[in-house]
Amino acid sequence: MPTDVSRVTEKTSGPTIKQFSVFLQNKVGALLEVVKLLNANDVHVLALNSQDSTDSAIVRIIASDPDAVESLFDLHEVAYSISEILVVEMKEVATDLKRMLQGLLMAEVNILVCYPILIRPHGRSAMALHLDDQECAWSVLAGEGFRVLSQSDLSR
Repeated sequence: MPTDVSRVTEKTSGPTIKQFSVFLQNKVGALLEVVKLLNANDVHVLALNSQDSTDSAIVRIIASDPDAVESLFDLHEVAYSISEILVVEMKEVATDLKRMLQGLLMAEVNILVCYPILIRPHGRSAMALHLDDQECAWSVLAGEGFRVLSQSDLSR
C-alpha cells in the first residue's frame, strides 16, 4: 500500500548570492552606462570588480535586486552570466582575513575571484568570494565562526 510520506532533506550549504559577470567593450563610459541603467530602475550596485583586456572587460556586480538585474539585462541585451558566490562578514579584518584564507587553504578550496563589498552590512566589512567548491567553503567558514551573508543582509 503506497503511503504519502514527506521527505526531509538536509541543507548542506548556506546562503549564496548572485554575482553578475557583465561583458563590456573596453571603451570610456561603458561601465557608467550599466550603472546608470541599474540606478534608473532603483537597483544599487553593492559590490564591483573589473578586469579588463585589450578589447573587452568583465565587470562583476552584486546588486540590491538580482531579479530586476536579470530582467533589465535581458531587456537591454546586456551580455552577462550569473555565478553563485559567498559573501563573508569579517568582524576584525586584520585577523579575520588571514583566518578565512587559512581555513579555505586547509580545506583545499580555491578562490577564483574575490573583492570587497562596497556597503558595510551590519556595520562590518565583508568579502565576496567566488570559489571552486561553495558547499565545502561554506561548511569550513561556518565552522570557523564566520557569518555567510544572504541577499537580504545586503539588500536592506
